[in-house]
Amino acid sequence: MANCVQCGRKLPPFAFKKICQWCAQHEAAQRGEEGEDAKQIVMPAPWVRRESSITLTHVLFGANAMVFIAMVLASGPSLDFTGQVMVHFGANYGPFTLSGQWWRLLTYMFLHGGLFHIAMNMWCLWNLGTLCESLYGRWTYAAVYLITGIAGGLTSVAWNPGVLSVGASGALFGLSGALISSFYLGEFSLSGISIKSTLSSLLFFCGFSLFFGSVFPGIDNGCHVGGLISGLILGALIARVAPEQDRPLRRVGVLLFMVLIVGGSALGIQRWRGSSMQFGRSLMDAQRNIDRMIGELQKKVQQNPQDASAHYELARAYFSKGQLPEAENELKRVLDLQPQDTRARTELGATYLNQDRPKEAQEEFAKLVAQDPSNATAHTGLGVALAQLQSHEAAINEFKAALRLEPQASGVYYRMGISQAQLKQYDEAIASYSKEREQNGDDADLETALADAYQAKGMTQQAQEARDKAAQLKGGQRD
Repeated sequence: MANCVQCGRKLPPFAFKKICQWCAQHEAAQRGEEGEDAKQIVMPAPWVRRESSITLTHVLFGANAMVFIAMVLASGPSLDFTGQVMVHFGANYGPFTLSGQWWRLLTYMFLHGGLFHIAMNMWCLWNLGTLCESLYGRWTYAAVYLITGIAGGLTSVAWNPGVLSVGASGALFGLSGALISSFYLGEFSLSGISIKSTLSSLLFFCGFSLFFGSVFPGIDNGCHVGGLISGLILGALIARVAPEQDRPLRRVGVLLFMVLIVGGSALGIQRWRGSSMQFGRSLMDAQRNIDRMIGELQKKVQQNPQDASAHYELARAYFSKGQLPEAENELKRVLDLQPQDTRARTELGATYLNQDRPKEAQEEFAKLVAQDPSNATAHTGLGVALAQLQSHEAAINEFKAALRLEPQASGVYYRMGISQAQLKQYDEAIASYSKEREQNGDDADLETALADAYQAKGMTQQAQEARDKAAQLKGGQRD
């Protein structure tokens, strides 16, 4: 930022003249163009903060950090979050977003998939945000951040509506795009060397990030591109139409024009991706149907407490909604009424497993095996419970028994491979994982387990290939 060539006052960031307003008015007065009673303006220092020592960048940084802490507390000790946790906190997911949950286009910007993800984004926010806030002012900076972040989220939904997208990078690319346009098109009091240096850094950041996102899976380049393009447009409009902060109506007009563009794009994307929207509606309708079903079954159970089938259906409804203690109570009631009900005992064992109570699950599945030795599901459940209790040899025997009864059973080879890997039987584990993939298809967890087994055997190349495949198969994306 340069100074006035006459009095040395610092000039504002966008400046079309080389002298300040004070000197311009003074010269006009000397030429007789100002009346004797004209008041001399008071020139504030444009780069000195007068509002508060807490900047908007600090606020955004703190908001992201607080949401991350809340996600950690909600998901346990892990610093990498599952898709379920991210959806719960407001991840951008096409079927939900396009089904009326438009607020996800705002909330996704404050969510991150893990510690490294938020650390990188907050480092970028600290640097880009400080520059943007100084250049545009607090409120214009806030508008640019939110508008371009929303535009990035819309582009992500249009690009691939079936993946989860979280992160501040859409907005960060928007800030970068706005700065690039402003530095390229605006008339600054900054020196040419400073402008070129900053512009080169921004261009390198955007180019490298987009290249990195195209090479490595799991990165939402659609969101990056949407944020960048909207930022370029918005920055160009500000630089050409409303460069001065003391003309707020022009700034507001530019921002409203961009809001209309983004809103129109949202309507177009909603029509284009109608199938995803219908899928999202069906999920929400299903949730409402479950709540209605639970209410009806509760009334039925109250009217006839001895109706074992009503208790069982109510337990299944509770289980599907994730209300496991309630499901457990109903299943116990079923078994009190009908001790030989294999379905209820199977469901009860599964309920114990989902509550991390493997000892009780082992007891239920052992009863089920004794009751029906030819029940493959009972052997599988018993194997899972034994594996959770670290009895891997016994677990493998149960998995083998299940496969003898039902060779095509899904997931059994995978679970057996995990127990074999725990016993350092890596060749057997690799064979089990490969058999699972051959029979029932591939997924990210299976490839990750294969990678770990290969790595344990020193097969580095195969391990890396499996990790790359696992990354490709992951359902979520980080931007």
